[in-house]
Amino acid sequence: MAVNLTVNGKDVTLDVDPDMPLLWALRDHLRLTGTKYGCGIAQCGACTVMLDGQTRRSCVTPVGTLDGAKVETIEAIESEAAKAVQAAWVDINVPQCGYCQSGQVVTAAALLDVNPKPTDAEIDNAMAGNVCRCATYTRIRQAIRQASDTLEA
Repeated sequence: MAVNLTVNGKDVTLDVDPDMPLLWALRDHLRLTGTKYGCGIAQCGACTVMLDGQTRRSCVTPVGTLDGAKVETIEAIESEAAKAVQAAWVDINVPQCGYCQSGQVVTAAALLDVNPKPTDAEIDNAMAGNVCRCATYTRIRQAIRQASDTLEA
């Protein structure tokens, strides 16, 4: 089955099993390896991408359901919020092992895109589905607050 998508601003056609998770299509067929496999059951957030403007767990999203969809991965997020989050991540030295970071950054940028001045409770709520095995949650929240401070309301 051929599925037509826009991935990171480029039109692509994937001729894959329609049940294949988007994660594997991104990594194995399009060679976009920034999105990570963590749990395979949409519980850890490592595989988070933007799908038609909303965060989505790519490990459980069948490619066959996505014809005409717009997908944005960590390799291409470029909104003002995304740039602010990435800069704060580096400045505060958030990552340790770094494995969860693509999903964390995509989720944080999505939050700031819709709510540029979130409270700590709103940050915690938005990030709750993203697991960090190194437990850098305090630095993650700090980086999101710093990124927020750099955005114009």
